[in-house]
Amino acid sequence: MKKIHILFLAVTSLIISTAKGQTADDIINKVIQATGGKEKIAQVKTVYTEYSVDAMGTSSPSVEYLVNGKGFKSEAEFNGTKIVNCYTDKGGWSINPFFGNPDPQAMPDEAYKAGKDLIYFGASLFDYSAKGNNVELIGKEGNNYKLKVISGGIETNVYVDTATYYINKTVAKGDFGGNPIEITINLSDYKKTDFGVTLPYTRVTDLGGFSLSAKITKVEVNKDIDLKIFDMPK
Repeated sequence: MKKIHILFLAVTSLIISTAKGQTADDIINKVIQATGGKEKIAQVKTVYTEYSVDAMGTSSPSVEYLVNGKGFKSEAEFNGTKIVNCYTDKGGWSINPFFGNPDPQAMPDEAYKAGKDLIYFGASLFDYSAKGNNVELIGKEGNNYKLKVISGGIETNVYVDTATYYINKTVAKGDFGGNPIEITINLSDYKKTDFGVTLPYTRVTDLGGFSLSAKITKVEVNKDIDLKIFDMPK
């Protein structure tokens, strides 16, 4: 019995020591490895993605364009109305008739800061120091490591699966129609693309009382994308 007690203490001590030894960089490096590895990720220049988006029982198409480090643009259509959000390395603009903006509008500085890391493959996490972001390992929550990411003054909690090192969830405070809300994004159905990087094929966004689900129907890595698509229409 005494030996069992000693063994239990030794194992418990090892677990605590291992948990304390983990750092934010350790977790991020494993996320990078799970995504495809640094070498493969460095080869990603563009990503073109098509989605099927379900919101309030209605299915609609959506498209995203990414030119790594240069620009990100999403286009979604709901009941014949197109919503566009575009970020570049210089600024952002949007079209959202639901908020009274049928014409292209320059993004307010706060809105731009909240989404500017979308122009990078891996968003705010990969090469976070070079982007001026701060990342802190808060600890474990259930089967996830919890990272606190601060980018452009916006705080986001990132939950990383302790077994797969896939990102399961992100929680951030944002602005929706001028009202502050908490935005939760659940990520799942990870698959390796033909190019060799792994992406979540299902993304469920909860805006607090309103949610939408997006499923990837097509993805092309390093497809030619003209930078002119990121220019705000005049």
